[in-house]
Amino acid sequence: MIDNQNPEQKARDTIDALLRQAGWVVQSARKIDLNAGLGQAVREYQTDVGPADYVLFVNKKAVGVIEAKREEEGQRLTAHETQTEGYAAARLKWVNNKEPLPFLYESTGIITRFTDGRDPRPRSREVFSFHRPETIKEWLAQDDSLRERLQRIPVLNPDHLPARELRLRDCQEIAITNLEASFKADRPRALIQMATGAGKTYTAITSIYRLLKYAKAARILFLVDTKNLGEQAEQEMMSYVPLDDNRKFTELYNMQRLKSSFVAKDSQVCISTIQRLYSILKDTPLDEATEEINPAELKQGKEPMPVVYNEKVPPEFFDFIFIDECHRSIYNLWQQVIDYFDASLIGLTATPDNRTYGFFKKNVVSDYSHEKAVADGVNVGNEIYIIETTITQQGAQINAQQQVERREKLTRKKRWEMQDEDEAYSAKQLDRNIVNPDQIRTVIRTFRDKLPEIFPGRTEVPKTLIFAKTDSHADDIIQTVREEFGEGNAFCKKLTYKIEEDPKSVLADFRNAYYPRIAVTVDMIATGTDVKPLECLLFMRDVKSRNYFEQMKGRGTRTLDMDDLKKVTPSAVSAKTHYVIVDAIGVTRSLKTASQPLITKPTVALKDLAMQVMMGATDEDIVSSLAGRLARFNKQLDVDDQRRIREAAGGLELTQLVGKLFAAIDADNIEARALSLAGQPIGSDPGDDQRQQAQQQLVSESAKVLNGELIELIDTIRRDKEQTIDHDNLDGLVRAEWDKDAANNAQAFTDEFADYLKSNQDNIAALTIFFSQPYRRRELSFDLIRQVLDKLKADKPKLAPLRVWQAYRQLDDYQGAQPISELTALVALIRRVCGMDAKLSTFDDTVRRNFQNWVMKLHSGGTEKFNEEQMDWLRMIRDHVANSFHIERDDLEMSPFDGQGGLGRMYQLFGAKMESLLDELNEVLVV
Repeated sequence: MIDNQNPEQKARDTIDALLRQAGWVVQSARKIDLNAGLGQAVREYQTDVGPADYVLFVNKKAVGVIEAKREEEGQRLTAHETQTEGYAAARLKWVNNKEPLPFLYESTGIITRFTDGRDPRPRSREVFSFHRPETIKEWLAQDDSLRERLQRIPVLNPDHLPARELRLRDCQEIAITNLEASFKADRPRALIQMATGAGKTYTAITSIYRLLKYAKAARILFLVDTKNLGEQAEQEMMSYVPLDDNRKFTELYNMQRLKSSFVAKDSQVCISTIQRLYSILKDTPLDEATEEINPAELKQGKEPMPVVYNEKVPPEFFDFIFIDECHRSIYNLWQQVIDYFDASLIGLTATPDNRTYGFFKKNVVSDYSHEKAVADGVNVGNEIYIIETTITQQGAQINAQQQVERREKLTRKKRWEMQDEDEAYSAKQLDRNIVNPDQIRTVIRTFRDKLPEIFPGRTEVPKTLIFAKTDSHADDIIQTVREEFGEGNAFCKKLTYKIEEDPKSVLADFRNAYYPRIAVTVDMIATGTDVKPLECLLFMRDVKSRNYFEQMKGRGTRTLDMDDLKKVTPSAVSAKTHYVIVDAIGVTRSLKTASQPLITKPTVALKDLAMQVMMGATDEDIVSSLAGRLARFNKQLDVDDQRRIREAAGGLELTQLVGKLFAAIDADNIEARALSLAGQPIGSDPGDDQRQQAQQQLVSESAKVLNGELIELIDTIRRDKEQTIDHDNLDGLVRAEWDKDAANNAQAFTDEFADYLKSNQDNIAALTIFFSQPYRRRELSFDLIRQVLDKLKADKPKLAPLRVWQAYRQLDDYQGAQPISELTALVALIRRVCGMDAKLSTFDDTVRRNFQNWVMKLHSGGTEKFNEEQMDWLRMIRDHVANSFHIERDDLEMSPFDGQGGLGRMYQLFGAKMESLLDELNEVLVV
């Protein structure tokens, strides 16, 4: 079926759908019914400057306008803001509107930008969709906008507050003060970097309290990425008492931690995991187990479904979003949850990386590092103790023809069998597919024996956390610790999400009771868990992520006074002064990288993925990455792009290729093929070798269509469709001064431009006119100037008019305005080269200056003076020439002349002199 709709109509249809899902009744101007629903979006509504694409009505009052543009205008949507403002300020037909309408949108249906005209400095921002009529009704019921109220938040001055045992630290006061200054400057994103233990959550709650009290924020979201972080935030809010009020925070404001899909509309503060919020927006059931593990550690499979509009939780539902541990929850699948909301974003983290700084636009309102926290006594520092063993360094070899023990990882079932060949293993294989009990025992025994050296004077083992590689590794460590220390079950416990015993109970005992002295963990308390008595971290696993390592270290940084430390560690003789990292794996010396959320091959180029699969790669990560990237790429293609790819693929659609690739790594398909290869019935176990062979076959079959020509075509189209947003490499100022060679470069550039014009003055009509006598300039037209520009771009693309303009601007020390378009810049440059202007001047300035001189000359001569209505017409002609270089008789029947009576009215005003007057203006205005 052929789609005959033009791009503009397609955009309108998409915008209509977006408006309807946001609760608007879409109507035509001829069928207005302001009783149909709370809000109406009326198409092609007449104003005194022409029909507006949409005028919005709420409660029968005009409140805003929408300027609709086709999809291709998304890259320059801000250029149309002036047009929207014009309609908003215009007089509406049948409506006695005296003030400009406050709510302005520009939309392609794909991209929508919004401006609240009530803001102190109205500035547009991109929004997920249009705001609901109910929201606009609420906004109009308030005396001012949220951004206006933010300007009136009083200065934070804890010195003038009532005496209270709990005071703000300097770092907290600085963070809140700077954050509120950021709000007042209308910065949409801000980052609070604050060392573990410095009170990020308390700082955030204090800020939330002030936003609710002074800015009258409607709702604020505190976003976490694990359930236990949400529970901790809930506890802190429930116990929080403001510094200027004796009532608890929860007595003043409604607070809700989301435990289901229900979001109470009267909740002023919501606490939610990002996983739950995603499920709410998608209206799909949540696997609550996913809330237990931070998303950065979850491997994503197929490309996630995008977030869609949800009328129960519309994009404007929250005014502010505080994002805890933001360094790991603002990317990939989860970023779309954050992007959905039309809210200010405040990130909280102790360990940002470059992408975190980039995401928050380097607006760091608090930079309180671990080093500063140690210097202030907020944190304690660490010492490092190294344990190295031979096998840890070098690995070992299992010789053939000896009995070895095999053990299943999950069931721990054991068996003995003969080793059929020599097998060398490296340190990296330890405790994953090779377990050496003596290596574990050597480390634990050494740790036990060296404790008097590490912690002199202690009679009990300091509270110690051991980081293990896997659950199986953790069990081996626990058994060895109990044996080597000669202690019972209570002495050493496993602390992960997967233990049978209640992890919260074990954690509470580890924090507050004498036992356990040692806890072993794989995943649970790398972040977000406060164990102040912890004095020792024993690493028996390596960590390649710098951020994750810093989070692990952060478990030991908490301070604790002597009395509280002695409650769990009686032989302590002082407050907690430091913690010790016992490095038994080389973690403190291994190369660390910035933390990256665990997704499949995000950094490999699409072309490289396709080439790998074409050349025989069948790895699931590579194939799924290629399929996902192609699926996303396909959404960007137009009909012509799809045709070109289909022809290069021998008639196969790109969507079909994507389907084949996903099918090739589908577990059910692989199992079925493996059973077929093994000749076994359904329900049998074909074995891993058969499964691997089956996957290789399926991927190879699905990728037959791939060849170098097709891959090159896809990559060429991709480069045209995409831009790369670099969040890793942050920019910094090197210098800010005039380049010593800039003048020479500018001179060479302008000389090349002048040479080009002079060499073509006999070949291009407009140049011939410029280089000839002044009277011929009346022959200039928009089309003639366009011909010059087209030829210049074809012959010398580097001599783009706006680039040449900047060169002349430097040489002439020009301080005036920029030209209004490429074409007017070109005319001004041609005049400069021809010697008509001694210095650079915009063409519209030239036209205005010439017009003024012409009028003054006529009036001073006394022979002819124009009345005010005639002058209005002459000014309209002046402005037309400034934009179009020439005026024709037929132009008088077009805007803006037609609105003032057109050709007939000008003839009435100027009579028989009209024709000669037009000729004269065409000459004098461009001289």
